[in-house]
Amino acid sequence: MKINELFDLKNKVAIVTGGADGIGKATALLLAEAGAHIVIADLNVEKAQKLVEELEKKGTKSLAVQCNILEDQSLVELVDLTVKTFGTINILINNAGGGGGGRENPFKISIDDIKRDYELNVFSGWRLSQLCAPHMKKSGYGSIVFTSSMSSRNASPNMSGYGGSKASVNHMVANLAFDFGPEIRINAVGPGATRTVALASVLTPEIEEKMLEHTPIKRLGTAEDIAGAMLYLASPISSWVSGQTIFVNGGGVQTLD
Repeated sequence: MKINELFDLKNKVAIVTGGADGIGKATALLLAEAGAHIVIADLNVEKAQKLVEELEKKGTKSLAVQCNILEDQSLVELVDLTVKTFGTINILINNAGGGGGGRENPFKISIDDIKRDYELNVFSGWRLSQLCAPHMKKSGYGSIVFTSSMSSRNASPNMSGYGGSKASVNHMVANLAFDFGPEIRINAVGPGATRTVALASVLTPEIEEKMLEHTPIKRLGTAEDIAGAMLYLASPISSWVSGQTIFVNGGGVQTLD
């Protein structure tokens, strides 16, 4: 296979949740460069529409869909609208998520806070994968990629819910690989400290310096760094990769404590 064919996503249809900003946006742009049609699913439909306009100026067929990943009907409508518009689904980037990582003092939060971590990071992605899988199997090409986290294997204070939910993602994809194969591959990308809006809200020069003490590549990550791994897992080049979590972290460990 020629090098350009290994990353060829021409006419493939990709859903990117949380796709209007940060890692999701960078991933959507890169998948579009590889030829995919892009569905931007995001709570902020105005931002999603702006990205669609940017993609369409480059010749990419795309669609903005307002989506709340905590509402099952919203997930069903996302899949239905994608298939109605493009005819199929080939790639799902389960990027939307969140939680209270770094603020989860077990003596100050409730079980509802922990439930929300799992609803955002595990249950929603599992459900959306279930909804997309039949279309992927029918098309003969499927790749599902979750956004995991370094917190899935780090041990830090006030991270039990968020870190636990991301660890669940890693093990979930390892198991679902058996259920979804051979037509569908399912993997995860675990970002290290990446320059996003979320990190910027807590990052100080002192914290950054401490993070880089244990990072061989002496810089924080960018959204584009993570998107590169997403593209790899979405593309034919990774056709024998499933059930894996790839950590993109500069070779090191970055924590807030």
